[in-house]
Amino acid sequence: MATDSDERPIGVFDSGVGGLTVFREISRLLPGQPLIYLGDSARVPYGTKSAATIIRYSLEAAQHLAERDVKMMVVACNTATAAALPTLQARLSIPVVGVIEPGARAAVATTSGKIGVIATEGTVKSQAYSRAIHALRPDVEVIESAAPLFVPLAEEGWANTHVAREVAEIYLSPLIDAGIDTLVLGCTHYPILRGTIEKVVGDRVRIVDSAETTAALVKSLIGKSPTGTPEHHFLVTDAEDRFRRIAGAFLEQEIGKLELISF
Repeated sequence: MATDSDERPIGVFDSGVGGLTVFREISRLLPGQPLIYLGDSARVPYGTKSAATIIRYSLEAAQHLAERDVKMMVVACNTATAAALPTLQARLSIPVVGVIEPGARAAVATTSGKIGVIATEGTVKSQAYSRAIHALRPDVEVIESAAPLFVPLAEEGWANTHVAREVAEIYLSPLIDAGIDTLVLGCTHYPILRGTIEKVVGDRVRIVDSAETTAALVKSLIGKSPTGTPEHHFLVTDAEDRFRRIAGAFLEQEIGKLELISF
């Protein structure tokens, strides 16, 4: 386990920009902790690819971050967590944290018996949330549903438009009709649309944000973060200008060190 005297950065990776919601929550809870974010923008999205391909991509991203001497790895992508987390944990000598188990634990803690999960096609197909939730509480009913259009809506800055509202109503109506009391945002892009989603599901459905729950787990493992103002680094495999624009909007700040890399 890392300690608060360890000033090495935490590595965070995702297929693109969605994992920036996790980055944002970690930096909020650990304000002095330096972070290195890697967005595999050349190969996004992971959600439509095979498990074998996702594992290969994830290993390449993780190895690159490991070579930069990170003290912990956060897989800030539900699809990569579902497909590759056990492999990454077996291959790396540092702690590796995914986004599914923290979300599952939070959902189980709040539900009265019926949980909805919205995620990418890859995550839904893996049934990773159902397995994680049932491992904690077998009696809970879990309904998983793909919501792929939420990703481009978030990336285009359309999260609070009438288009997003209409799409959310289409995706969420079957879950509301099924009587869910808890909704897991099972893709790291989805917290960007949280306001719209909350308006559609109403007050009686509790929202579980996997970015928040993952950041809380990271904080519990790290303890106190280093003091001072950290210098964060951002790495992308393609489309630097697009990443800079979207990341600036996600994080509500200028993006400093941005580096184009290849594996």
